[in-house]
Amino acid sequence: MNPIKERQPGSGSITPSPKSFHIGVAGLSCECSTFSPLLSGERDFSVTEGDELGENYGFFAEYPDITVTPLIRARAIPGGSIEPDFYDSFKQRLLDGLAAHGPWDGIYLDMHGAANVHGRDDVEGDMLAAVREVVGPGCIISASYDLHGNVSQRVVDSIDMLTAYRTAPHLDYYETQQRAFALLMRALHEGVRPQMAFQRVPVLVPGERSSTEWEPGASLYAAIQPTIDQYGIWDTSILIGYVWADEPRATGCTIAIGLDAEQTNAAAEALAQQFWDVREGFQFGVTSGTVDECIQLAMAETDTPVVISDSGDNPTAGGVGDIPYVLSRLLALGAESALVAAITDGSAVAACAEAGVGATVALSIGGKQDAIHGQPLPVEATVMSLHDVSWPANPRAGVTVTINHVAVVQVAGVTVVLTERRTPFHRIQTFTQLGLDPHGYQIVVVKMGYLVPEINQLAKRALLALSPGAVNQD
Repeated sequence: MNPIKERQPGSGSITPSPKSFHIGVAGLSCECSTFSPLLSGERDFSVTEGDELGENYGFFAEYPDITVTPLIRARAIPGGSIEPDFYDSFKQRLLDGLAAHGPWDGIYLDMHGAANVHGRDDVEGDMLAAVREVVGPGCIISASYDLHGNVSQRVVDSIDMLTAYRTAPHLDYYETQQRAFALLMRALHEGVRPQMAFQRVPVLVPGERSSTEWEPGASLYAAIQPTIDQYGIWDTSILIGYVWADEPRATGCTIAIGLDAEQTNAAAEALAQQFWDVREGFQFGVTSGTVDECIQLAMAETDTPVVISDSGDNPTAGGVGDIPYVLSRLLALGAESALVAAITDGSAVAACAEAGVGATVALSIGGKQDAIHGQPLPVEATVMSLHDVSWPANPRAGVTVTINHVAVVQVAGVTVVLTERRTPFHRIQTFTQLGLDPHGYQIVVVKMGYLVPEINQLAKRALLALSPGAVNQD
C-alpha cells in the first residue's frame, strides 16, 4: 500500500466570527472520457450563477448565521475532454467572482472529480489550487465529489475537506452536498481546521463492477460509518475512481477527516486496506456477455421486458451515444418487439422531420461521431413520430438536456429512438413523453452501464452487453 499523504493544515485553528459567516459556492462537474473522440464545450454545459445557482441548495436555510454568495457552477452530462477555451473562461469567471466578493470565511465546491481538459491533466487540482490562491490560507474549503472522482495530491493540498457519494447508482447526490456543507459549517462553528488524510489505493475498476448494490461494493461502503465511529473522526470516503481517464491520478483512494491526526490517518489506512483486500472480488452485478449472447438470451426469455445495457456506448459514463452496433445485431438476429433508446444522430432526425410522420425513409443511422468504434448503419425506416422536448437529465442536479428534435422510427421489428443530442434514458417518463411504453416490449436496449433504479424496476431481467465504444468494459 502507498503511505498516507497527510495534508498539513495552514493554521491549525481559525477564529470563529461572532457575525454572519460569508460562504461562497461554486462547482465544476463533467465526467470526461479521454478515450472519447468528442470534446465537451459551451453547448454541452449548463452554467448557473447567482440566485439561480443558490436555489439548488435548500439546506442553506438550515444555517441562519450565514451569508451565501453563489458564484458559478458548470455542469454537463459525461462526455469527452473539456475544450480548453471553455475551461479557461469558466475558471477566470470563478476567480474574478471570488476576488470581487471576498473576503470569505468558507467556500463550498460542488464537484464531480473526473473532469479532464484536452491536453492537460488534473483539472480539479488546477481549479482548486487557483481558488485557494485567491481566498487565502485562512478560508475553509469543503468539496463534495462523485465516488467515481479521481483525487490528486494537489487537490488534497488545496482544500480542507472532501466527502464523496456513498451509493452507486448515485442516490445520495443531495445528501452528499449537505454533508460537505455541514462539515464546512462545523469547522467554522467550532473554530478548528481539521486534518485530511489521503490514501491512494492502486485499484481501478469500472463502475459496472463496483456498484454498492452488490458485493463487494455493498460491504465496503457499509464500513464507512463504523469506521467514523471507531476512530472518532468527522467523516471518511471511499472513491472508486474513474477508469476511462488516461491520467496519473486515475486510481481508487480513501479520504478521512478529523481533528486527531493519528486517528484520521488510521481511519483512511484501515478503509484503504479493506478496499485493497476485496480488489479481486469486483464483478458485474448481472449476467454479462457479447452483444449477440445478450440478444439471444433476451429473445428466449418469456418474462419480459428484458433490458440490455449497451455499456460500451453509455453517454452517462462519457460515451458518444451514436454507435449503432447493438441495433445492427438486433436486425441481423431477427429480433421482434425490441426498443432501442437512444442513438444520437441529428442528421437522421432531420431526415425524418423532412420526410414526415408515416413516411418510409432511407437512413444512415449513427457512427458519425465515433467512427473509431462504429460505422453508420443503412436502414429503411418508417417515421412513427416526431418530437420537440426538453428533459431533465438529473432533476436534483439541476441539469437540463434540451432536445431540439427527436424521431421515433420503426426498422423491421425494432423501434428506434433517434435524438439530436446525447440523452440518457434514466426515467420511464422520458419514454412516455415520446408515446412509448417500454413495458410492452420483449427487449429494451438502453445506452447505460449498471441500471439506474427506475429502469432496473422495469427489467424482468437485466443483461449487460460488452459492446464497443469509448467506455467499453475492456
